[in-house]
Amino acid sequence: MQAVLLTHQVTRRTFLGAAAGLTLGAANALGRELAPAADRTRQDLFVINMLGAVRNPNPPSRGGPSGALQAGARPGPDARAVADALTSGTAAVNITVGYVAGSQDPFESSVADIARWNRVIRSRPESLLKVWTARDIETAAADRRVGVILGFQNAAMMGDDAGRVHVFAGLGVKVIQLTYNVANQLGHGSMVPENGGLTDFGREVVAELNASRTLVDLSHSGEQTCLDGIAASSAPVAITHTGCRAVTDLPRNKTDRELRLVAEGGGIVGIYFMPFLAADGMAVADDVVRHIEHAVNVCGEEHVGIGTDGGTTARDDMEVAYEAAQRDVEARRAAGIGATGERAGVVPFIPDLQGPYQFRKLAGMLLGRGHSTGRVERILGLNALRVMREVWVA
Repeated sequence: MQAVLLTHQVTRRTFLGAAAGLTLGAANALGRELAPAADRTRQDLFVINMLGAVRNPNPPSRGGPSGALQAGARPGPDARAVADALTSGTAAVNITVGYVAGSQDPFESSVADIARWNRVIRSRPESLLKVWTARDIETAAADRRVGVILGFQNAAMMGDDAGRVHVFAGLGVKVIQLTYNVANQLGHGSMVPENGGLTDFGREVVAELNASRTLVDLSHSGEQTCLDGIAASSAPVAITHTGCRAVTDLPRNKTDRELRLVAEGGGIVGIYFMPFLAADGMAVADDVVRHIEHAVNVCGEEHVGIGTDGGTTARDDMEVAYEAAQRDVEARRAAGIGATGERAGVVPFIPDLQGPYQFRKLAGMLLGRGHSTGRVERILGLNALRVMREVWVA
């Protein structure tokens, strides 16, 4: 790993050690100085974003959009989105492909979207690499490319055939989330008030995910479905993007019991950069740090990572961003897939922790609060790499 993670001039350890003694503004300035161009990407950070995007969120009149990772988006990422992902230090990102919600056929739309993303990745071999193994992430880091991990945020495309897991594994889907916010044939999502557990079919799917070496993702699940999923899996599981309910009591966040059991099974919990980190939805960078620190206290530093649920290209116009967020909240509510904590006046990202230097800023904040360099490195990427090595072993 050392050959991958260290570079000829500036190492991650050099940057992180320096950032520990800086103010946040100075840490950001140093991050910009270290990585102003493509030939300096990832010389200071190794990041695995366990749920994120490579996309330009800005409307066409302001330089976008590039295409997103959400279901239904057609174009691929534009040059700015790719450049920002490279600059951010992202070695790999789990992107959402396929069916999440809607009227389209879950199986057919998912296969089509995988094919689309395969074309996108093939069209940018100099900057993108499809991830099949943990070794591919190391290769992407060494080559200064972004490893693209294909993942689902709903397993509804399994229909009534758990064997479809192997179809998708063969197509390169490496992470499969059991439910979205609502119920499906596997179990209950976090917005289902009955809080039912994993179904018999859900257990069949988990067994096939284990057999195919696919990472089980329990994000968005209801508490009992999550607990049942942890118990059913013979391999480490992930909650790729969540917050801590003990810090902010919203259903999209996970209880200490869920967090602890994931860690006890060798898995990992990724903290997101989302409004659910604050009760009023006005989450800021300090809230991300609070949730990371709580997760570390509950799980141990070897079992916490990041899954931002967003990209690394900043919004150029916050007024436009708030307008777009309001339309999205209304659409999600109308479709019955919204979550408690989503409302007008709240954006689905952290306003003061966005853009290609977001991970440098987070590193500086954690170091400034006394967290060790080794802990910060593990949270940013090395913990996720460990879990992926273990689960994806050939």
